[in-house]
Amino acid sequence: MTSDTIVAPVPFSFELYPARSPERIGEVEQAATALAASDPQFISVTYGAGGSTTDRSLGLLRHLRDRTASEPVAHLTSVGATHDVLESRIDEFLDAGLRRFLALRGDPPRGNEASCADDEGVTSVELARLIRSVADRRGVVVDIAAAAYPNGHPRTGDPRDDISALLAKQAAGVTLALTQVVFDADDYARFLDQARSAGVEIPIVPGIMPIASPERLDRICGLTGETAPADQRAELAAEPDPGRRRAIAVRRAADIAEGLVAAGAPSLHLYAFNRHETVLDVLRALARRAAGVAV
Repeated sequence: MTSDTIVAPVPFSFELYPARSPERIGEVEQAATALAASDPQFISVTYGAGGSTTDRSLGLLRHLRDRTASEPVAHLTSVGATHDVLESRIDEFLDAGLRRFLALRGDPPRGNEASCADDEGVTSVELARLIRSVADRRGVVVDIAAAAYPNGHPRTGDPRDDISALLAKQAAGVTLALTQVVFDADDYARFLDQARSAGVEIPIVPGIMPIASPERLDRICGLTGETAPADQRAELAAEPDPGRRRAIAVRRAADIAEGLVAAGAPSLHLYAFNRHETVLDVLRALARRAAGVAV
């Protein structure tokens, strides 16, 4: 543990994205270092559509590996990429010393949405198998996580389809599932119960996202297919002060986290938007509540 360790009621992890420009690399690395000091299980780093941020993703992953005690997890997406290209990228990540992956289909590169929608290409299940195959060929041990969608994937909206997909991912060697953002702990509890009944045994970790503006809430829901909580949107829209909006985001996320822990979440995955203070405040609020301290 470090002096910045947060004693939350369950373990936790974070997601970061690489700097959008070279000028912001230092800023993102600072956020990564601050998050790592809180003693998370791991920090995952996103990967741009079609591999567009490979260099900056690798740079941030190396920073986590070399400058912090936190375990880095490399996102890898398959949409728009051939089997050979993916194999080469997996080799590149393994050459960098990375051993933990999040296998995703991912978003298509901007401008190629229509063609990628028509062509499934390499699925996330096939990507998980490919990561395992490349690692086996090289004689290294890897851990592979995958995505889960408690209310169904945005393209189907059917949780039963996602449970079938999770079973296939589990059979492909996936050892952990991370959900997209959860707005209602009851959705997670229902999905967890259904998944367990169907034979999904791997941990299913819910994703939490503190959101401090109605515009971002709408954008996130548009991307994920989730329905924006009407009361949350109204509360944010009625508050013009950025500081108070941030306080709303922290409180709302802590409420969801508390419900998820009660529903049996084994840990929590926080989408940080590279704003370390906000997600750390969510965990501090959750820790205080667990300790019986009024917040």
